[in-house]
Amino acid sequence: MSTTGTARAGTLADVVATLAGRRLAVLTGAGVSTDSGIPDYRGPDSPPRTPMTFQQFVGDEAFRRHYWARNHVGWRHVHRTQPNGGHRALAALEERGVVLGVITQNVDLLHEAAGSRNVIDLHGRYDRVICLRCGRVVPRAALAERLEALNPGFAERVGVVGDVEIAPDADAVVEQTADFRVQACWQPDPDGGPGECGGVLKPEIVYFGENVPPERVARAFALVDAADALLVAGSSLTVLSGRRFVKHAADAGRPVVVVNRGETRGDRYADVVLHAGTTETLQALAATL
Repeated sequence: MSTTGTARAGTLADVVATLAGRRLAVLTGAGVSTDSGIPDYRGPDSPPRTPMTFQQFVGDEAFRRHYWARNHVGWRHVHRTQPNGGHRALAALEERGVVLGVITQNVDLLHEAAGSRNVIDLHGRYDRVICLRCGRVVPRAALAERLEALNPGFAERVGVVGDVEIAPDADAVVEQTADFRVQACWQPDPDGGPGECGGVLKPEIVYFGENVPPERVARAFALVDAADALLVAGSSLTVLSGRRFVKHAADAGRPVVVVNRGETRGDRYADVVLHAGTTETLQALAATL
């Protein structure tokens, strides 16, 4: 950990020297997936974004309708994105025993698609939906069929998916959503009645203003504790839910390396900060470590 409060701006050689011979826990953010075509929220070239909060989603029907309309379009894009070289490099390092596991702030499942086995999806995953009343979890694909039946041709009317701006949480920038029809939970009534539950459906994603489930946090801390060093890749560490693991590793005396295109709020905890793209850096580490 930096003793001056300012991390040393390093080179790839510095990163390799710091991590060589150590078993790694890896914390990833949206910057890891930008080369797969999913933009990040806070990168130096990212447009301003205002993600929906949990309070808005649960408290305002209009917000929910707006969200599901945009997600109905954006989900199709994220569903068919592919892992990039950075994802595959981490999977290869795990296969060789260098990486013990990945804590990801992303919900795109690209680490799993690349072959990583020990992945903690800190903020949830885009392919599942949970009912806030009965607690049942259903596949996002099943909801997609119902939303399409309720809103036939909606995605085609707002434009081809490839021409719509997509956000990291499978959201899409769609303005005209007032006529979109939202699907309530269609599972059996949890109180034993003959009808459907009718509860509010929410993506199984941790929204701003919502807490990460404690069990998930505990697993992430345990992974950091089991490793010899922490590598952060593609995260601005703006959100405390990810930054706490960096501070935890530094407080425990474990080396911390941050690879990101811009400055992060965790740089002061790092031994080395490399301002570079994650794909090329992770591929280089996979070829070296």
